[in-house]
Amino acid sequence: MKIGEAKQMYRDQVNAYRKQQSILSKQLEEVNKKLQQAPQDKKEQEAYQSQAATLQLTLDALEEKEDEYQEYLDQLAERYSAYWNKTVAEQQKEAGKEYAAEMGKLMEVARRLMKGAIVPASDEKKLMEFSMDMYQVAKNIGAMVRQQKKEKYDSLWDEEKKKECDDPGEVAENADAGAGGPEIVEVSDTLASVGAFE
Repeated sequence: MKIGEAKQMYRDQVNAYRKQQSILSKQLEEVNKKLQQAPQDKKEQEAYQSQAATLQLTLDALEEKEDEYQEYLDQLAERYSAYWNKTVAEQQKEAGKEYAAEMGKLMEVARRLMKGAIVPASDEKKLMEFSMDMYQVAKNIGAMVRQQKKEKYDSLWDEEKKKECDDPGEVAENADAGAGGPEIVEVSDTLASVGAFE
């Protein structure tokens, strides 16, 4: 199961359990109010006490299961973050390599211009866009050196294809959630296991 799917499934379970807890809490509150009104009939009082105890046990069972699901959701969030961070780090590493390669090419174009060599116009344009000052210095030095032998170079920027970066959120959502998630138990089954509302 993917992390994104698991997160949604367990979030839905937590929400269902919380909703049922809210309903049962209101019922317990009503029963406790009736108990505080001190019913005259002993059987009626015992019935309210029994009902309150059953409601409390049921609430405890629901809360325990909700806590189990929430703990697993926290583990999934940590895994999600780990995959996210790993993907971002890889992308930053790749971007750093690309930037270093680009800077190396720009420095090489400037060096060639300073030697008075002829470089492709597209390479000069890239240097100009990067730094007009560096371009002008390289051209001026190159003009002084032109009396020497001229060299002609091919473009350093071959047809480069753009790399697509993975979306860190998509990578984290689609990563394997791993085994060990608590078994999904419907609210009605948990209620039945406590023996409430049979």
